[in-house]
Amino acid sequence: MASAFSHAIVALTIGKACQNHLINWRALLLGVACSILPDVDVIGFRYGIQYGDVWGHRGLTHSLLFAVLLSAVLAVAWYRKRPKAAMAGMCVYLFLCTASHGVLDAMTSGGFGVAFFSPFDTTRYFFSFRPIAVSPISIDRFFSEDGLHILFSEAKWIWLPSCAVFLVLRTIQRSWSGTHVAQRPQRD
Repeated sequence: MASAFSHAIVALTIGKACQNHLINWRALLLGVACSILPDVDVIGFRYGIQYGDVWGHRGLTHSLLFAVLLSAVLAVAWYRKRPKAAMAGMCVYLFLCTASHGVLDAMTSGGFGVAFFSPFDTTRYFFSFRPIAVSPISIDRFFSEDGLHILFSEAKWIWLPSCAVFLVLRTIQRSWSGTHVAQRPQRD
């Protein structure tokens, strides 16, 4: 798995790149929570749930179905008093944050893969491009010498690309916005 830090950075990048007035700090924190929540499945290890089980690590909580359901429930619960389009936009944002978790995990160098289509298909998938050093499940093991190697790997393959995507999108948004402002006719 990628670390919680990297999952959070991706969620923040998605949210800040959107330039949607609904995506305030509360929404960004909800997106961060959605991006980290799939790893709640590690609790199952304490109760005898095996890694490869449906409820095991990188199983159902890492699936696209989970991302759809979680984002829909949260969007309805937190944004039901907003217009339907705003609620749908928040649902998409929260879905992207949640689904990004499995995408990052499928790019790591370890584990059993991600059950993107669980519970309908429990096959575990990795992408062919897997440059991210896998983060240990244990917090104690993360804060070790290996943890520094993992953070360097994530900085190279997640943090820097996230910053680059954000900067490119913001530049495009500003130039597009500036073009439309310059083309508006002035009122007398």
